[in-house]
Amino acid sequence: MPEQHFDPDRAIAGTGMGGTMDLGVDEAETLEKVPGGPEGTGPREKPRSLWSDAWHDLRRNPVFIVSALVILFLVVISLWPSLITSGSPLKCDLAKAQEGSQPGHPFGFNGQGCDVYTRTVYGARTSVTVGVCATLGVAILGSVLGALAGYFGGVGDSVLSRITDVFFAIPVVLGGLVLLSVITSNTVWPVIGFIVLLGWPQLSRIARGSVITVKQNDYVQAARALGASHSRLMLRHIAPNAIAPVIVVATIALGTYISLEATLSYLGVGLKPPSVSWGIDISAASPYIRNAPHALLWPSGALAITVLAFIMLGDAVRDALDPKLR
Repeated sequence: MPEQHFDPDRAIAGTGMGGTMDLGVDEAETLEKVPGGPEGTGPREKPRSLWSDAWHDLRRNPVFIVSALVILFLVVISLWPSLITSGSPLKCDLAKAQEGSQPGHPFGFNGQGCDVYTRTVYGARTSVTVGVCATLGVAILGSVLGALAGYFGGVGDSVLSRITDVFFAIPVVLGGLVLLSVITSNTVWPVIGFIVLLGWPQLSRIARGSVITVKQNDYVQAARALGASHSRLMLRHIAPNAIAPVIVVATIALGTYISLEATLSYLGVGLKPPSVSWGIDISAASPYIRNAPHALLWPSGALAITVLAFIMLGDAVRDALDPKLR
């Protein structure tokens, strides 16, 4: 019998009928990688989670892309306004009051002789700061209180529901006129605190309803039967599956909070000069709308675009996280 040599480029695979079959290395490796799905369907993909599936949809949503780019631009100029302007928002020249566009001053000047372009750029910092900080405060406070009430129920849930009813009965603008009129601070923190004070009940109800729905699922009941603690149930099983509605509502509300800050500043109870705010500029330019409309239109346009961008972002996130729309 002739001597046989082992060829490393060949492999021996069982035929399933007691015999063997010579295969090349590539073919043997193919047999070793048994498809996870039914025959002829190829490898089975790992199922995506809700968040990865939502991100997959968001990346292909033009509304999300456009709004995210606008918001990214606003955040950048809020942190580093000197990137697109070299002037000071507090530097004014009464000799140029109400003048139109000039070289180096594309938006013209307001009634005080201040550069409208510079003030519009610096006003983005105030709006973004108020919107982001107020939304975080409302989301944290409302989510914690609502989640605890929805999870434990009982007397605490009833008391929290009645408290939220009281806050819902307070008109937001009227409450701002009353509460902020006695505060003399020129910082953004009183406005943020007021928004958090009146904004948390909405997020609290959303979180409460979401937690009540999720805690009735079978996997939560199974974890409870296995002896999982309350903290483990909340943090590992309930919160990750109940947080989506809160994120959607908070994202949409962020634009509303920016608009509310501008409204309160316009009425004179929000931010006050020398703070730079779109609401302050709109209020100061209103008496001169016929002689210098540019002083009113540019900060108003910036405010409208900002609010619209956050609302569009919230709508895109809602569509991505809502399983009924898939």
